[in-house]
Amino acid sequence: MAEVHVIGQIVGASGFPQRRLFCKWGLHAGGAWKLLSGLGSGQTQVDDPQADDVAYWCHPLDVHFATKGLQGWPKLHLQVWHQDGLGRSEVLGYGFCHVPATPGCHALACVTWRPRGTWRERLCQRLVGGGPQLRNPEAVAAGAADRFRLRTEAAGTVHLQLGVLLRHFGRYGVEC
Repeated sequence: MAEVHVIGQIVGASGFPQRRLFCKWGLHAGGAWKLLSGLGSGQTQVDDPQADDVAYWCHPLDVHFATKGLQGWPKLHLQVWHQDGLGRSEVLGYGFCHVPATPGCHALACVTWRPRGTWRERLCQRLVGGGPQLRNPEAVAAGAADRFRLRTEAAGTVHLQLGVLLRHFGRYGVEC
């Protein structure tokens, strides 16, 4: 079997209107892929930036996949959350990016978005907090056909550094 090893980190986030941010993440791959080692999902710590609007997490990623085919190449899906002073959490943005298919070191910027909601939902969000959330956050990493009906607005950007190692792809006729 061909293998993909991803080593890196979720560096942080910028451009979000709130402070005290954390990130929930998960890796999704097709049916021909098997996670050999590492965690398929996780969560960073909360960072409260004091000087600028950049939250730093430096959360490590280390996963090892084996595959029988190229379909369903791994995707990293992200949810950025805000924690208020009372410990309540609300989602600020959803996003996803494909794990790079070429070996080497890669700096990625994953742009996020959030559901816009109706004017009533936006008013309630301002007065009470919270806001519209997706019923199924896994739809973020699904095809564009499942997302085209959503009314969204831009959120911030999550920054990642990933190192990708490919092994035995040449044996299966794939040039790297």
